[in-house]
Amino acid sequence: MAFYSRQSGRTLIAFLLIALFAIPMQMMAQSHVVTPADLQKEMVSAAQSRQQNMATVQNFLSTPVAVKAMKSAKMDPQQVTTAVSTLNDEELAQLSARSAKAQADFAAGTLSDRDLILIILAIAALVLIIVAVR
Repeated sequence: MAFYSRQSGRTLIAFLLIALFAIPMQMMAQSHVVTPADLQKEMVSAAQSRQQNMATVQNFLSTPVAVKAMKSAKMDPQQVTTAVSTLNDEELAQLSARSAKAQADFAAGTLSDRDLILIILAIAALVLIIVAVR
C-alpha cells in the first residue's frame, strides 16, 4: 500500500513538472502594467516640464531688476543662473511656481520694487544654499 501511494506521488510530481515546462513561459508571464509607449510619453512630459520650469526661473533671475538686486547683495548673477540647472525636479518646480507668482504679483501691482527685490534675493540665496549643501 505504501508502494502505491509513493508511486502515485511520483507520478503526480512528474505530471506537474511536465506541465510546468510544457506551458510556454510567455503565457504564464503577466502583462506589463505600464506600456513602453506610456513610459516614453511620461519621460518626454517630465523633460518638457523641467525645461519649462528652468526657463521660468532663469527668465525671472535674468531680469534687470533681479540682476541689479543680486549685484547689490554681492551675488554673482551668472553663478545663480548656472546653479538653477543643478536643482532637482521638485525644487525647480517650487522655485518656478514662486517666480511665476512673484512676476504676476509685480505685474498686477500688488508687489512693490522692494518686495520683488527681497523675493529675488531669497530665491537666489535658496538656489545657492541648495547647491552648496549637495
